[in-house]
This record gives sequence, structure tokens and C-alpha cells, in this order.
Amino acid sequence: MLRPKTEVVHPRYLTHLLVAAYRSPRIWRYQQQTTGLVNLKLGDYLKQSLWIPPINEQVRIVEILAGFEDAEHGIESSISKLRNVRHGALLASMESVASETPAAGWTRVLLKDIVPSVEYGISEALDGDARGVPVLRMNNIQSARIDVDELRYCPVPVPSKLFLRRGDVLFNRTNSMEHIGKTAMWRDELPSATFASYLVRLIPDLQRVTPEYLVEWLMHPLIRQRVRSISTVAVQQVNVNPSRLRELKIDLPVDLAEQRRIVAMLEACDEQIGREEEELNKLRALKQGLVDDLLSGRVKASGVAA
Repeated sequence: MLRPKTEVVHPRYLTHLLVAAYRSPRIWRYQQQTTGLVNLKLGDYLKQSLWIPPINEQVRIVEILAGFEDAEHGIESSISKLRNVRHGALLASMESVASETPAAGWTRVLLKDIVPSVEYGISEALDGDARGVPVLRMNNIQSARIDVDELRYCPVPVPSKLFLRRGDVLFNRTNSMEHIGKTAMWRDELPSATFASYLVRLIPDLQRVTPEYLVEWLMHPLIRQRVRSISTVAVQQVNVNPSRLRELKIDLPVDLAEQRRIVAMLEACDEQIGREEEELNKLRALKQGLVDDLLSGRVKASGVAA
């Protein structure tokens, strides 16, 4: 515990200073590794020079950053509420999933009846050479969407049938219990790509189910539980056999238009959440830049609008 001299340094200002120092690459100078653990050489760390302006300047800096933190918390709260709204909308629109019998206008069939086949991805060794074919892995499925950051590439030719097509549904069949069953639909995020063997491609009957609805059903909390219940535990990982997956029963509206209506409602929530997250990212970037300027003295607090 650090107990600052409050007549010299404001406690909140010191907190901002230490957080900024921790996030700086300079932190590596003060770290040492022993028996697999990384420790901070506190004595050396506390000897580093810090810019300490007059106390009234510190107070003003603390007030400015507090305003940013309040705005940040406000957006975070809004995102949390929107996610709760989306969750409630999902449960309400798919209430048939949790009922003993299908709702009016819905049907309950085995998944294999509407997903007649599945395909495994490639099992080639991957590398970071972007001249190869982009390969989607488990980490490229985030929040039921495809994230094309941190791609790996296949250096050898890939069979044409294993290239992704718009509307393909990818299901993560192998990993930890937390990540098992993650699902997303390919929306042509890249000109071409394939997928790794620990993902499987579900090929739905488009006359009976839309790919978007299939993703929402697979990501339903109750279905995630059912998927976990049929998984098998191996050494440090969990696996779902696609054949067992296709034995699960799926509830869905008979009318494809109703499936699309449900998906459109949920995607509207996603779009609003996305806008809020974008604003939050912009605010955090602005705040970080201002923190760096204020704590280094490059910008005076008096020159920052309230």
C-alpha cells in the first residue's frame, strides 16, 4: 500500500500516474521472472521520476479524467442494458425452445433433418505468410460474428470445395467448455478463405431454415447447455461429435419469413450495441491520448475544456 503526502500529490493523480506507468513499455525495466512468476522490483520501480505539477493542477487533471470516466461508465451501462434487451428478445422470440411442445406455427425436428450434412475443415500446418489461403480458427468467431483479425494462412493449395461461401455456418467443435459451440455465419468478410479442422461447416436446407436463424438457435443459452451436455472431455479439451450434434432437436418457425423477422429484430439490437461500442472505443482512445498529454505536462489542464 502506498500512502502519498496529500499536500504534495493528490491520491487520484498518483493513481493515474502509476496506472500510466504500468501500461508503459518501461514497466519491463522493473520486472523480473522467478520460478515461472513475473515480479515487480518495487524498490527500483518507486525510484523512477514522475512529473508532479502543483496540487491545483493535479486536482484539475483528476476532475477532467473523472468526467471521461463518468462518460465511459455511462456508455458501458447502456451497452449492458442493450445486451439484456437482446437476451430478453431472444428468449421471448424463441420461447418454443424451452416449451414441452412447439408453439403455433413452429415445428420441432431433428437438426439432421434440416442440416443434411456437415464438413470438416483443413488440417494442414498453418503459418503467418499472407500469400497463403486465409484460414478461420476458433478465435476468429467472436460474439456470433466472424472476426478476421489474427489470421493464419495455409501455404498449400486448398480444395475448391473447402472455400467458404456466403451463408456458411461455422461451428466450433473442439476447445474448452467455455468456447465449445461458438457459431457464426460467413458473410464474405474476405475475398476468399477456408476453415480449420476443429471447426465444422453446417450445410442447412435453405428451403427450411435460414443460416442466420440457425446461428441464433445454436447460440441460444439453452441450446449451448445441450451442446455441452453431449460433449466429451479429452485431455485439456472438450469435443462435440457433429453426428451427435445433428441428433439434437431444433425448434423453428415453419415460415422462413418469420425466421427472418426474428433475426432482423436481434440484428437491430446488435447494430445498436455496435454503435455504442464504437463510441466507447473512440472515447477510450481520446481519454488515453489525453492522459498521456496531461500526465507528461505536454498539455496543461487549464487548456482543456470542461
